[in-house]
Amino acid sequence: MMMRLPALLAALMLVLLSACGGGGYGAESPADRVAQQPAPYTLGPGDKLRITVFGEETLTGEYSVTGAGDVSFPLVGNVPVAGKTIQDLQGELTTRLGAGYLADPRVSAEIIDYRPYYILGEVTRPGQYDFAVGLTLEQAVAAAGGFTYRANTRRIFLKQATETRERLIDLRENPSFPVRPGDTIRVGERFF
Repeated sequence: MMMRLPALLAALMLVLLSACGGGGYGAESPADRVAQQPAPYTLGPGDKLRITVFGEETLTGEYSVTGAGDVSFPLVGNVPVAGKTIQDLQGELTTRLGAGYLADPRVSAEIIDYRPYYILGEVTRPGQYDFAVGLTLEQAVAAAGGFTYRANTRRIFLKQATETRERLIDLRENPSFPVRPGDTIRVGERFF
C-alpha cells in the first residue's frame, strides 16, 4: 500500500498540472502577456524632440513640447502633440508640410530627452529624476537613494501621468513594474 501512495500522488499532480495549463511555474496565458505589454509612449510637456525634414536643413532641429502640449514648428505653426505618439507627430507634420509648403515631405522624429518622473515619501532623496527607457519601480527607488528606515518596502503608490488617481503596487509581486515619464511615485511609511 505504501508504494501505491507516491504513484497516486504523482498521477494526481500530473492531472492538476494539465488542468491548470501544464506550464508549471511562471506560465502565462495569452491574455496575461497582452495585459503586460506597455502602451505606446505618448508625448507630453517637457519632452524634447529632434525632427528631421529630409532635404530641408532649415526645418531640421531640436524642438520642445510646450506646457500647452504643442510643438512650435516653422511654416505650420503650433502642432498639438500631447497624448500623441511619435508616429502621429510625423504623420501630422508630413500632412501639414505637404499642404502647400513642400512637395513630398519626408519627416522623421525621435525623442532626445523624456520628461522627468517624480518620487516622494520615504526615500533618501525625494525629488525629480531623469527618465531612462526600461526604468522600473525598484530602479526608481534606487536612484532616489533607496528606502528610509521608516519606509514600507512592500507597497508603493504610483500615479501615472495619464491617470487622475494613484494605485497601489505590491513590490513583492511586481518589482519590475514599469515607470513612465511624468509618473509620480509615493513611498509610504510602514506600520510597526
